[in-house]
Amino acid sequence: MTGGIRRTGRAYALQLLYARDGDLGTNVTDVTWATEFDLEVDPQAQTFAKDLVAAASQRTKEIDELIASASKNWRIERMSRVDRNILRLGACELLQFKDVPVKVVINEAVELAKRFGTAESSAFVNGVLDRIATAVGRSAED
Repeated sequence: MTGGIRRTGRAYALQLLYARDGDLGTNVTDVTWATEFDLEVDPQAQTFAKDLVAAASQRTKEIDELIASASKNWRIERMSRVDRNILRLGACELLQFKDVPVKVVINEAVELAKRFGTAESSAFVNGVLDRIATAVGRSAED
């Protein structure tokens, strides 16, 4: 799977998690958002996004605990909805998708934060995911 497909999949996954945020009972993996909203999303990117969202959904409690412990002075419910879900995707990739190098996970999350977040989002996401990578035993060489 190419980097462009995964990049598109991550952006799509962020939209799905964002839509689900606040109502964790909503199963967005069963919804074909791309079709419903006339989005042109490559089928491989949709598959990657659904795998990512499914993994993040299954491990929400664990992921949120990691984010909470790695984010200094920020309770998860006080984070912006965009930042919180970018962190969920990044933490999920660090835990579940070990074939993706740590540098790539963090860089892709930072790019999502630049695209969808505030001016401060990218630095915040970078710092939190770096601490999470260390906490789960992944290094920059992974």
